[in-house]
Formats: sequence, structure tokens, C-alpha cells
Amino acid sequence: MKIDAVTIFPEYFAPAQLSLLGKAQSKGLVDIQVHDLRAATQDNHNTVDDTPYGGGAGMVMLPEIWGRVLDPLIVADTDLIILTPAGKRFNQEMAQSLASSSHLIFACGRYEGIDDRVRQHYESSEYAAKNVRVHEVSIGDYVLGGGEVASLVMIEAITRLIPGVLGNPESLTEESHNSEGYLEYPNFTKPQEWRGISVPEILLSGNHAEIAKWRELQAIERAKKNL
Repeated sequence: MKIDAVTIFPEYFAPAQLSLLGKAQSKGLVDIQVHDLRAATQDNHNTVDDTPYGGGAGMVMLPEIWGRVLDPLIVADTDLIILTPAGKRFNQEMAQSLASSSHLIFACGRYEGIDDRVRQHYESSEYAAKNVRVHEVSIGDYVLGGGEVASLVMIEAITRLIPGVLGNPESLTEESHNSEGYLEYPNFTKPQEWRGISVPEILLSGNHAEIAKWRELQAIERAKKNL
């Protein structure tokens, strides 16, 4: 999978070289490239934003600058992801869908966001004919300083679903958010007792059928409590 991230703060993506993401790139499973939006500016101040039409607080990111960067990046069969608090909520189902993409582009907005004509342009019939898909996405009902952190969250959630990224592929069969909508059951390890709290006896029984039933019940109860 090829991943392009466009941002005014390329340094935010340093963690992409660590842990599973770093190993996935070393294996050639994922190619992550970070692009500095300011490199496409043509003025002495490297301006990427201006005041909004209609008034209001904050600044809006200029469409022309985004166009200069995105035009050469967007090819046939591309998913362009625009990070915005107003977008569709990211979840495991979306991660699974995007994991089958061959090319993801993350547009990391700042300030009051990206001029909406950027979305409209790449949603046009010209790009639809090339199988270019535009997604406005949010990772939660809160506002961040920019889309970089949200992009990293999505990249990690998506790439771990690519075959070969996880060292043990069986880890994907028992996810914290699975296809039934349950949360993962609570887990325990050694020692058997810690600070007066013991591991549930059922997990020490060796009865795998009963353990499976207990875990399913715990997952259901956790979902009721936390969702």
C-alpha cells in the first residue's frame, strides 16, 4: 500500500518509522511518504491560508496550494482522506474497507480547515471516472489542532490489517472491536494474584469451551458498559 500524507508539519509523522509501521515499511508492505504543503507556496512568507469569505474567526487553507500538491499525487484508484471534525466517524469497519486500497492520501487540515472547493474538485466526474474516492473523516467528537494526529491513528489502524504487517496474523481474529460489535474480553497474565486481586478461576480450569463462553459473556458486558 502506498500512503501519502500532506501537512505543514512533516515532523508529526516521525512515529511512522517506529514499531509495526516501521517494520511494515522495511518489509516493503507499506510505503509512507510525507509532503510539506509549504513547499508548494510561491511567496516569501510561505502562505498557506487566508481569511474566510463571509467573515468569521480563524483562517482557511488556500485551495490553490492544495491543488499543486494533490494533482501529481492523485492517480487512478486513490482514496483521498480529508481530516475534519465535520467528517464521518472513523471506526473499525472503515479501517477494514480502506485496508484494501492500494493508495491512500491524507490531507491534514489546520486552522478552520481546507477550502471546501478542494473536496468538490476531487469529487468531480473527472476524478470519479478514475475511481478516485474522497472521504471526509473525523476520529471523534472533539477538535484537534490539526489532522496529523488523526492521520496517524487511521494509518496505524488500517495498516495493521494488511497481511504480513502483524507478526502473528491470529491476533486479528480476536480484536478489541470485532465484526459482532463486541469489545474484547478482559485479559490476565502472571502472577495469579496481584495486590489482592486474583485471576478469575475459570481461566485456570483448562476447560476451553467454558473459557470461550466466559470470554464472550465478558465481552458483551463490557460493550454494554462502555459503548
